[in-house]
Amino acid sequence: MPLPAANQRVRESFERAAASYDDAAVLQRQVCEALLANFAVDPPPLDLLDAGCGTGYGARLLRARWPQLQITAIDFAATMLAVARHDADVCLAADIQALPCQDESFAAWWSNLTVQWCAIDQVLGEARRVLRPGGRLALSTLGPDTFHELREAFKDVDRHRHTLTFSEPAAIGDALLRAGFAEIELQRQTVCLHYPDLKTLLRAIKEIGANSVGEGARNGLLGRSAWQRVQAAYEQHRTPAGLPARYDVILAYARK
Repeated sequence: MPLPAANQRVRESFERAAASYDDAAVLQRQVCEALLANFAVDPPPLDLLDAGCGTGYGARLLRARWPQLQITAIDFAATMLAVARHDADVCLAADIQALPCQDESFAAWWSNLTVQWCAIDQVLGEARRVLRPGGRLALSTLGPDTFHELREAFKDVDRHRHTLTFSEPAAIGDALLRAGFAEIELQRQTVCLHYPDLKTLLRAIKEIGANSVGEGARNGLLGRSAWQRVQAAYEQHRTPAGLPARYDVILAYARK
């Protein structure tokens, strides 16, 4: 089944970013490590689905923790999946909203910074379907304070969307309940990365493929005067470490 146009644009962004992703994905690595550190599973899972595996950093961490773990990695960006093949037992090019997996196939379902690009109810419905009874879920996503400074800088310049719409933690918890999960645990933390200037900050976002924001995005470039206004507005947030890019990180855990 072909992807909807918005999903296709997201996939194309990540396809283009595969070569630069590992060097640029500082946030993704930090969040992945935090997600695993708080993922309490006893006994250890024998098999796991990595939903939206990217280049396989999560698979490498999971394998280091549980050497006998059988990992099925799924991503809709073939260029990402080509890199992840080195770290997973099975790699499938697919949409995590429609998994090509049988019911009750896995002891654990894992997803690091992927579900913000998806329809959350579809993703979690599929996650529950492929988990065996008692199976464990771990996911990370981004909350509404993500890119706060970026939205502030653009708000008086134009009315286009410059970021995704991110969910409140309570909305993630409610979605897990609707999907039928139990023992839901939500954690929230803020991660700030810093850059010397706004062009470098925006380039870093593009290098991880996170520059597709859906409907309402600007199609063309800003004019020189508008760009200078955005830069000046963002400078108001400068710290001794540089210009901040704020990420409102949500970690969620649950049991089927």
